[in-house]
Amino acid sequence: MGEKNFDLITLGEIMLRLSPPNYERMTRGDVFDKRAGGSELNVASGVALLGLRTGVISKLPQNALGTFIKNRIRFEGVSDDYLIYDESDDARLGIYYYENGAAPRKPSIVYDRKNSSMTKISLEEIPEDVYTSTRMFHTSGITLALNKNTCEVTTELIKRFKKGGALVSFDCNYRANLWSEEEARAAIKHILPYVDILFVSEETSRRMMQKDGDLADIMKSYTTEYPVKVVCTTQREVISPRKHNFTSTIYDARKDKFYTEQPYKDIDVIDRIGSGDAYVSGVLYGLLKYDDVEKALEYGNATSSVKNTIPGDLPASDLREIDSIIKNHKAVGPTSELNR
Repeated sequence: MGEKNFDLITLGEIMLRLSPPNYERMTRGDVFDKRAGGSELNVASGVALLGLRTGVISKLPQNALGTFIKNRIRFEGVSDDYLIYDESDDARLGIYYYENGAAPRKPSIVYDRKNSSMTKISLEEIPEDVYTSTRMFHTSGITLALNKNTCEVTTELIKRFKKGGALVSFDCNYRANLWSEEEARAAIKHILPYVDILFVSEETSRRMMQKDGDLADIMKSYTTEYPVKVVCTTQREVISPRKHNFTSTIYDARKDKFYTEQPYKDIDVIDRIGSGDAYVSGVLYGLLKYDDVEKALEYGNATSSVKNTIPGDLPASDLREIDSIIKNHKAVGPTSELNR
């Protein structure tokens, strides 16, 4: 297929996130903190921070908000070569409002994303050369769920990238406010024959995908029913909105082997949004860089854990920091409390 220009290309909606600062309520505060975010951009950013070349396919309004998002994408080190701009009168950027929680008050989200420019993306707008330009393609159930058009476009892109020689990574990322379990199950079953690396929570497997048995059997079932090679499931213990424990399990069908490790404990949660995407980015980095599931597990758990400590959707940890976090996690005995 020739040399690939990218290690990873993702497809997904990029949104504007507005949050009241200092744990204020949406119903009371007068000020919002403005940030960029979106599941697939978060993944591309995390992999880029670790040192690989990534790009994102998305559609943005041709206005100041679209420029803000483009600038953030470039700042993260992600290529904007495949961004599409909407010049129509009804062009818009999806928005979501996020309110931080503090026990016993849970975090909350309000979406304002209907009819965004991304929901009108078409195959004709996407350059043909993209399908053979990357080693891996990643998207999620959120993009499938936006509307009928994005479901059809995403499904076709998965097929085209697969045909172009890319590995396909898919995060189920089920969101009940976007579609029903029945709709999600049908669409995801349709694309699973093309998926190489699958991210799916135990709850999503049991409820939306209607699987039963123990977790190991559930994870294995995806690889016996479909040509999926690697299945990843995270385990998060929420002690309070500000204190979590985190680890994951990965099944490698090629070796018929499960991988896990001791959880990261007592994580200081500043902002959990994007921590699942950070996990995906760490796993994909480990697979792309080393083709090693155990390393993928270590990078995934470390990148997810540290993302909880960083405000906003996007990650902010480079390879040196992640390697240091992994080293400290494996250490026996006391470690330094300060990086200096």
